[in-house]
Amino acid sequence: MLRRILDTQVLGSPEELKGIFLSAEENPFIRYRRLFHSYWTGRAGGVSDGEYQEMVRRLDEAIAEVAGKGKRETPFGVEVSLGEELGLTSPDALWVKDETGNVTGSHKARHLVGVMLWLEVARRLAIDSGAGWIEPRLAIASCGNAALAAAVVAKAADRPLDVFVPPDADAAVLELLERFGARLTSCPRAAAGEGDPCLRRFRQALAEGALPFTCQGSENGLTIEGGETLVWEMVSVLAREDRTIDHLVVQVGGGALASSCIQAFREAWTMGIVERLPRIHTVQTEGAFPLRRAWDLLAGRILRRSGQSDSGILEDAGRRAAAEWIHRHAPDEIVTQEICYAATHRSEFMWPWEDEPKSLARGILDDETYDWLAVVEGMLTTGGVPVVTTEPVLQRANDLARAKTPVEVDPTGSAGLAGALELGRSGALGPEDTVAVLFTGLSR
Repeated sequence: MLRRILDTQVLGSPEELKGIFLSAEENPFIRYRRLFHSYWTGRAGGVSDGEYQEMVRRLDEAIAEVAGKGKRETPFGVEVSLGEELGLTSPDALWVKDETGNVTGSHKARHLVGVMLWLEVARRLAIDSGAGWIEPRLAIASCGNAALAAAVVAKAADRPLDVFVPPDADAAVLELLERFGARLTSCPRAAAGEGDPCLRRFRQALAEGALPFTCQGSENGLTIEGGETLVWEMVSVLAREDRTIDHLVVQVGGGALASSCIQAFREAWTMGIVERLPRIHTVQTEGAFPLRRAWDLLAGRILRRSGQSDSGILEDAGRRAAAEWIHRHAPDEIVTQEICYAATHRSEFMWPWEDEPKSLARGILDDETYDWLAVVEGMLTTGGVPVVTTEPVLQRANDLARAKTPVEVDPTGSAGLAGALELGRSGALGPEDTVAVLFTGLSR
């Protein structure tokens, strides 16, 4: 598992760091540029601060020409009536980060703008060095929001893109992808339990020379940085208002969103911008929950190594108790050793879901949670739990979100709220706790 390390001494004093988060700059890729490794790579190669900002602005203007809007901070605020549905008593208990007004209607463009900035820096440095630059094809496996975001950003940067899609992909999405110039390949599923056929074809394209322009951190770790801007914006609001949150509930498919959230909160805590980390919980559907399966297996190993029983870990109450004990009492060296074991024995913890996944929340139906290890580690170290929600709760969450807020969010996008409803029902949320959820996708 690769993880970048921020050198806060290079970034500046605590006051300078806080100034990054309190900046009035609307474009997150300019406001938080000093937190991007691509920025420091460019600076080391002779790209000035002004030139990097201009690079961001050119890309943003091109994206706006294609999609009708560029990258701007998205809303993060309190939704009182939704908080009441969770049984929370404080009027500012539930916070919602609304990504539906973002480029292409979801958070996915954040990841891909971050990757494209890496490519822009790499091209600039290659040309400046005299090495030259051969434009590679970009590739992604996706059936929805990630593919749309990739197509928009690739077209804005004038880069060729291959998209590998399932045969039942939404016709409207396919039409948009073709309009943006993407080359589509339909990938039928051969048999259950063999994993995502689109991902297999995508990896074949990589072997043939394409670059992974994807929202899966396991395929391109650079995608995590762009995703972190979502939480950095949340942290900026919390810092301005001197607030904290106790729980963050994140819907998980491939896992890059949750991985980005965990990394961003961890870095904000390291920089002293937030006082403590929230408990980070994840949500998958009963149609496929490979992440909870992996968490159960790894948490069970940690409990046994620590001399504790894991007999109740497969029940919700036992899972919460195990998460709390590991967070508060498990020896650090045992947790570290077991995470290292999981990293080198992946197939013991993560493998393709045996049946073809089906759910109302189609966007989180990945056969595997590709960024699973970073996400499981984030839950273990913050006391969070993996939630599996049912179809009726997914529907109720979406109905509530659309009835009690002006946000036209889709069932995938409101799945975090479904997870929060499950946590509230089970007693995992205290009445005075503060909770944040993400509305990540616009209903089309």
